[in-house]
Amino acid sequence: MSDILQTIKTLTEINSPSGNAEKAIQYVKETVEDIGFSTELTNKGALIINVTGDNQEQQRCITAHVDTLGAMVKEIKEDGRLAIDLIGGFHFNAIEGEYCEIQTEAGDIYTGTICLHETSVHVYKNNHEVPRDIEHMEIRIDEKTNSIQDTKDLGIEVGDFVSFDPRTEITQSGFIKSRHLDDKASVAMIIELLKKIKEENVRLPHTTQFYISNNEEIGYGANASLPDNIVDFIALDMGALGDGQSSDEYTVSICAKDSSGPYHKGLRSQLVQLCKMNDIPYKVDIYPYYASDATSALKAGADIRHGLFGAGIESSHALERTHIESIEATQNLLYAYCMSPILK
Repeated sequence: MSDILQTIKTLTEINSPSGNAEKAIQYVKETVEDIGFSTELTNKGALIINVTGDNQEQQRCITAHVDTLGAMVKEIKEDGRLAIDLIGGFHFNAIEGEYCEIQTEAGDIYTGTICLHETSVHVYKNNHEVPRDIEHMEIRIDEKTNSIQDTKDLGIEVGDFVSFDPRTEITQSGFIKSRHLDDKASVAMIIELLKKIKEENVRLPHTTQFYISNNEEIGYGANASLPDNIVDFIALDMGALGDGQSSDEYTVSICAKDSSGPYHKGLRSQLVQLCKMNDIPYKVDIYPYYASDATSALKAGADIRHGLFGAGIESSHALERTHIESIEATQNLLYAYCMSPILK
């Protein structure tokens, strides 16, 4: 598991908010090509790896995404600080006090901290009552800037991307905690699978397109560039944990339904049977406020059977955490699924 954990750590430390994921895509591209697979980039910047299998008439697509939550400079304030607009589905309370980086159009990087304007309890008595929203949250830049012009002189402008410090740690007890495990943990699993396929000269039963998307967090990641002969479409993405959920950090989570509706019953049943046949610990769950690249593909008109499974991720879209047991279970199901026939 050490290789995959290191790959996850490397990926999480590459800033890639939706709309600015080129560096992460390039890392995956170079890594996969070093393994020995050819790749192609789509017009919108996603990465496709085609692995030829025995059956080329009925093919699979397996997707994971490297894009993450982030923000964008909305306004330079009178005192030189920055108001921000969020990228992706989360709230300001999830990033209060977080260190961040601002990337200018010229490529310069500045650091800062995301703060409540009324942070100091020595000045603002009731600051705990102040709403954490776009009017009160801001970036305190780590530069001598006290005016709009001071900040502009740094090259910072409206529209510059803001990335959050992932704070990735791997504990002795087997946990990995970090921002952006959604969905860089899954991308790392695909990389490890491709290593196994190449090193062991594995022949897949079906030609499989591995699609590394770069816009999933904003709703249109892997919903295009799909060949007509794609039959099954799997979104390899996180399992959502919390009250009322059956998923945990030690099993693979198989999604039965999310906010878009039920996933394909037959494909879900196949995933469950593969877990039972291969002694893979699993949980079936419903994610009430969730959507994936698989649902985006259906909404775009793809005629596919769609499914979703992934590692159980605690505190999704905030300071996330999972355990190596969940990663291992997910890896095992991914391999078992890729080696199984497509069922109709």
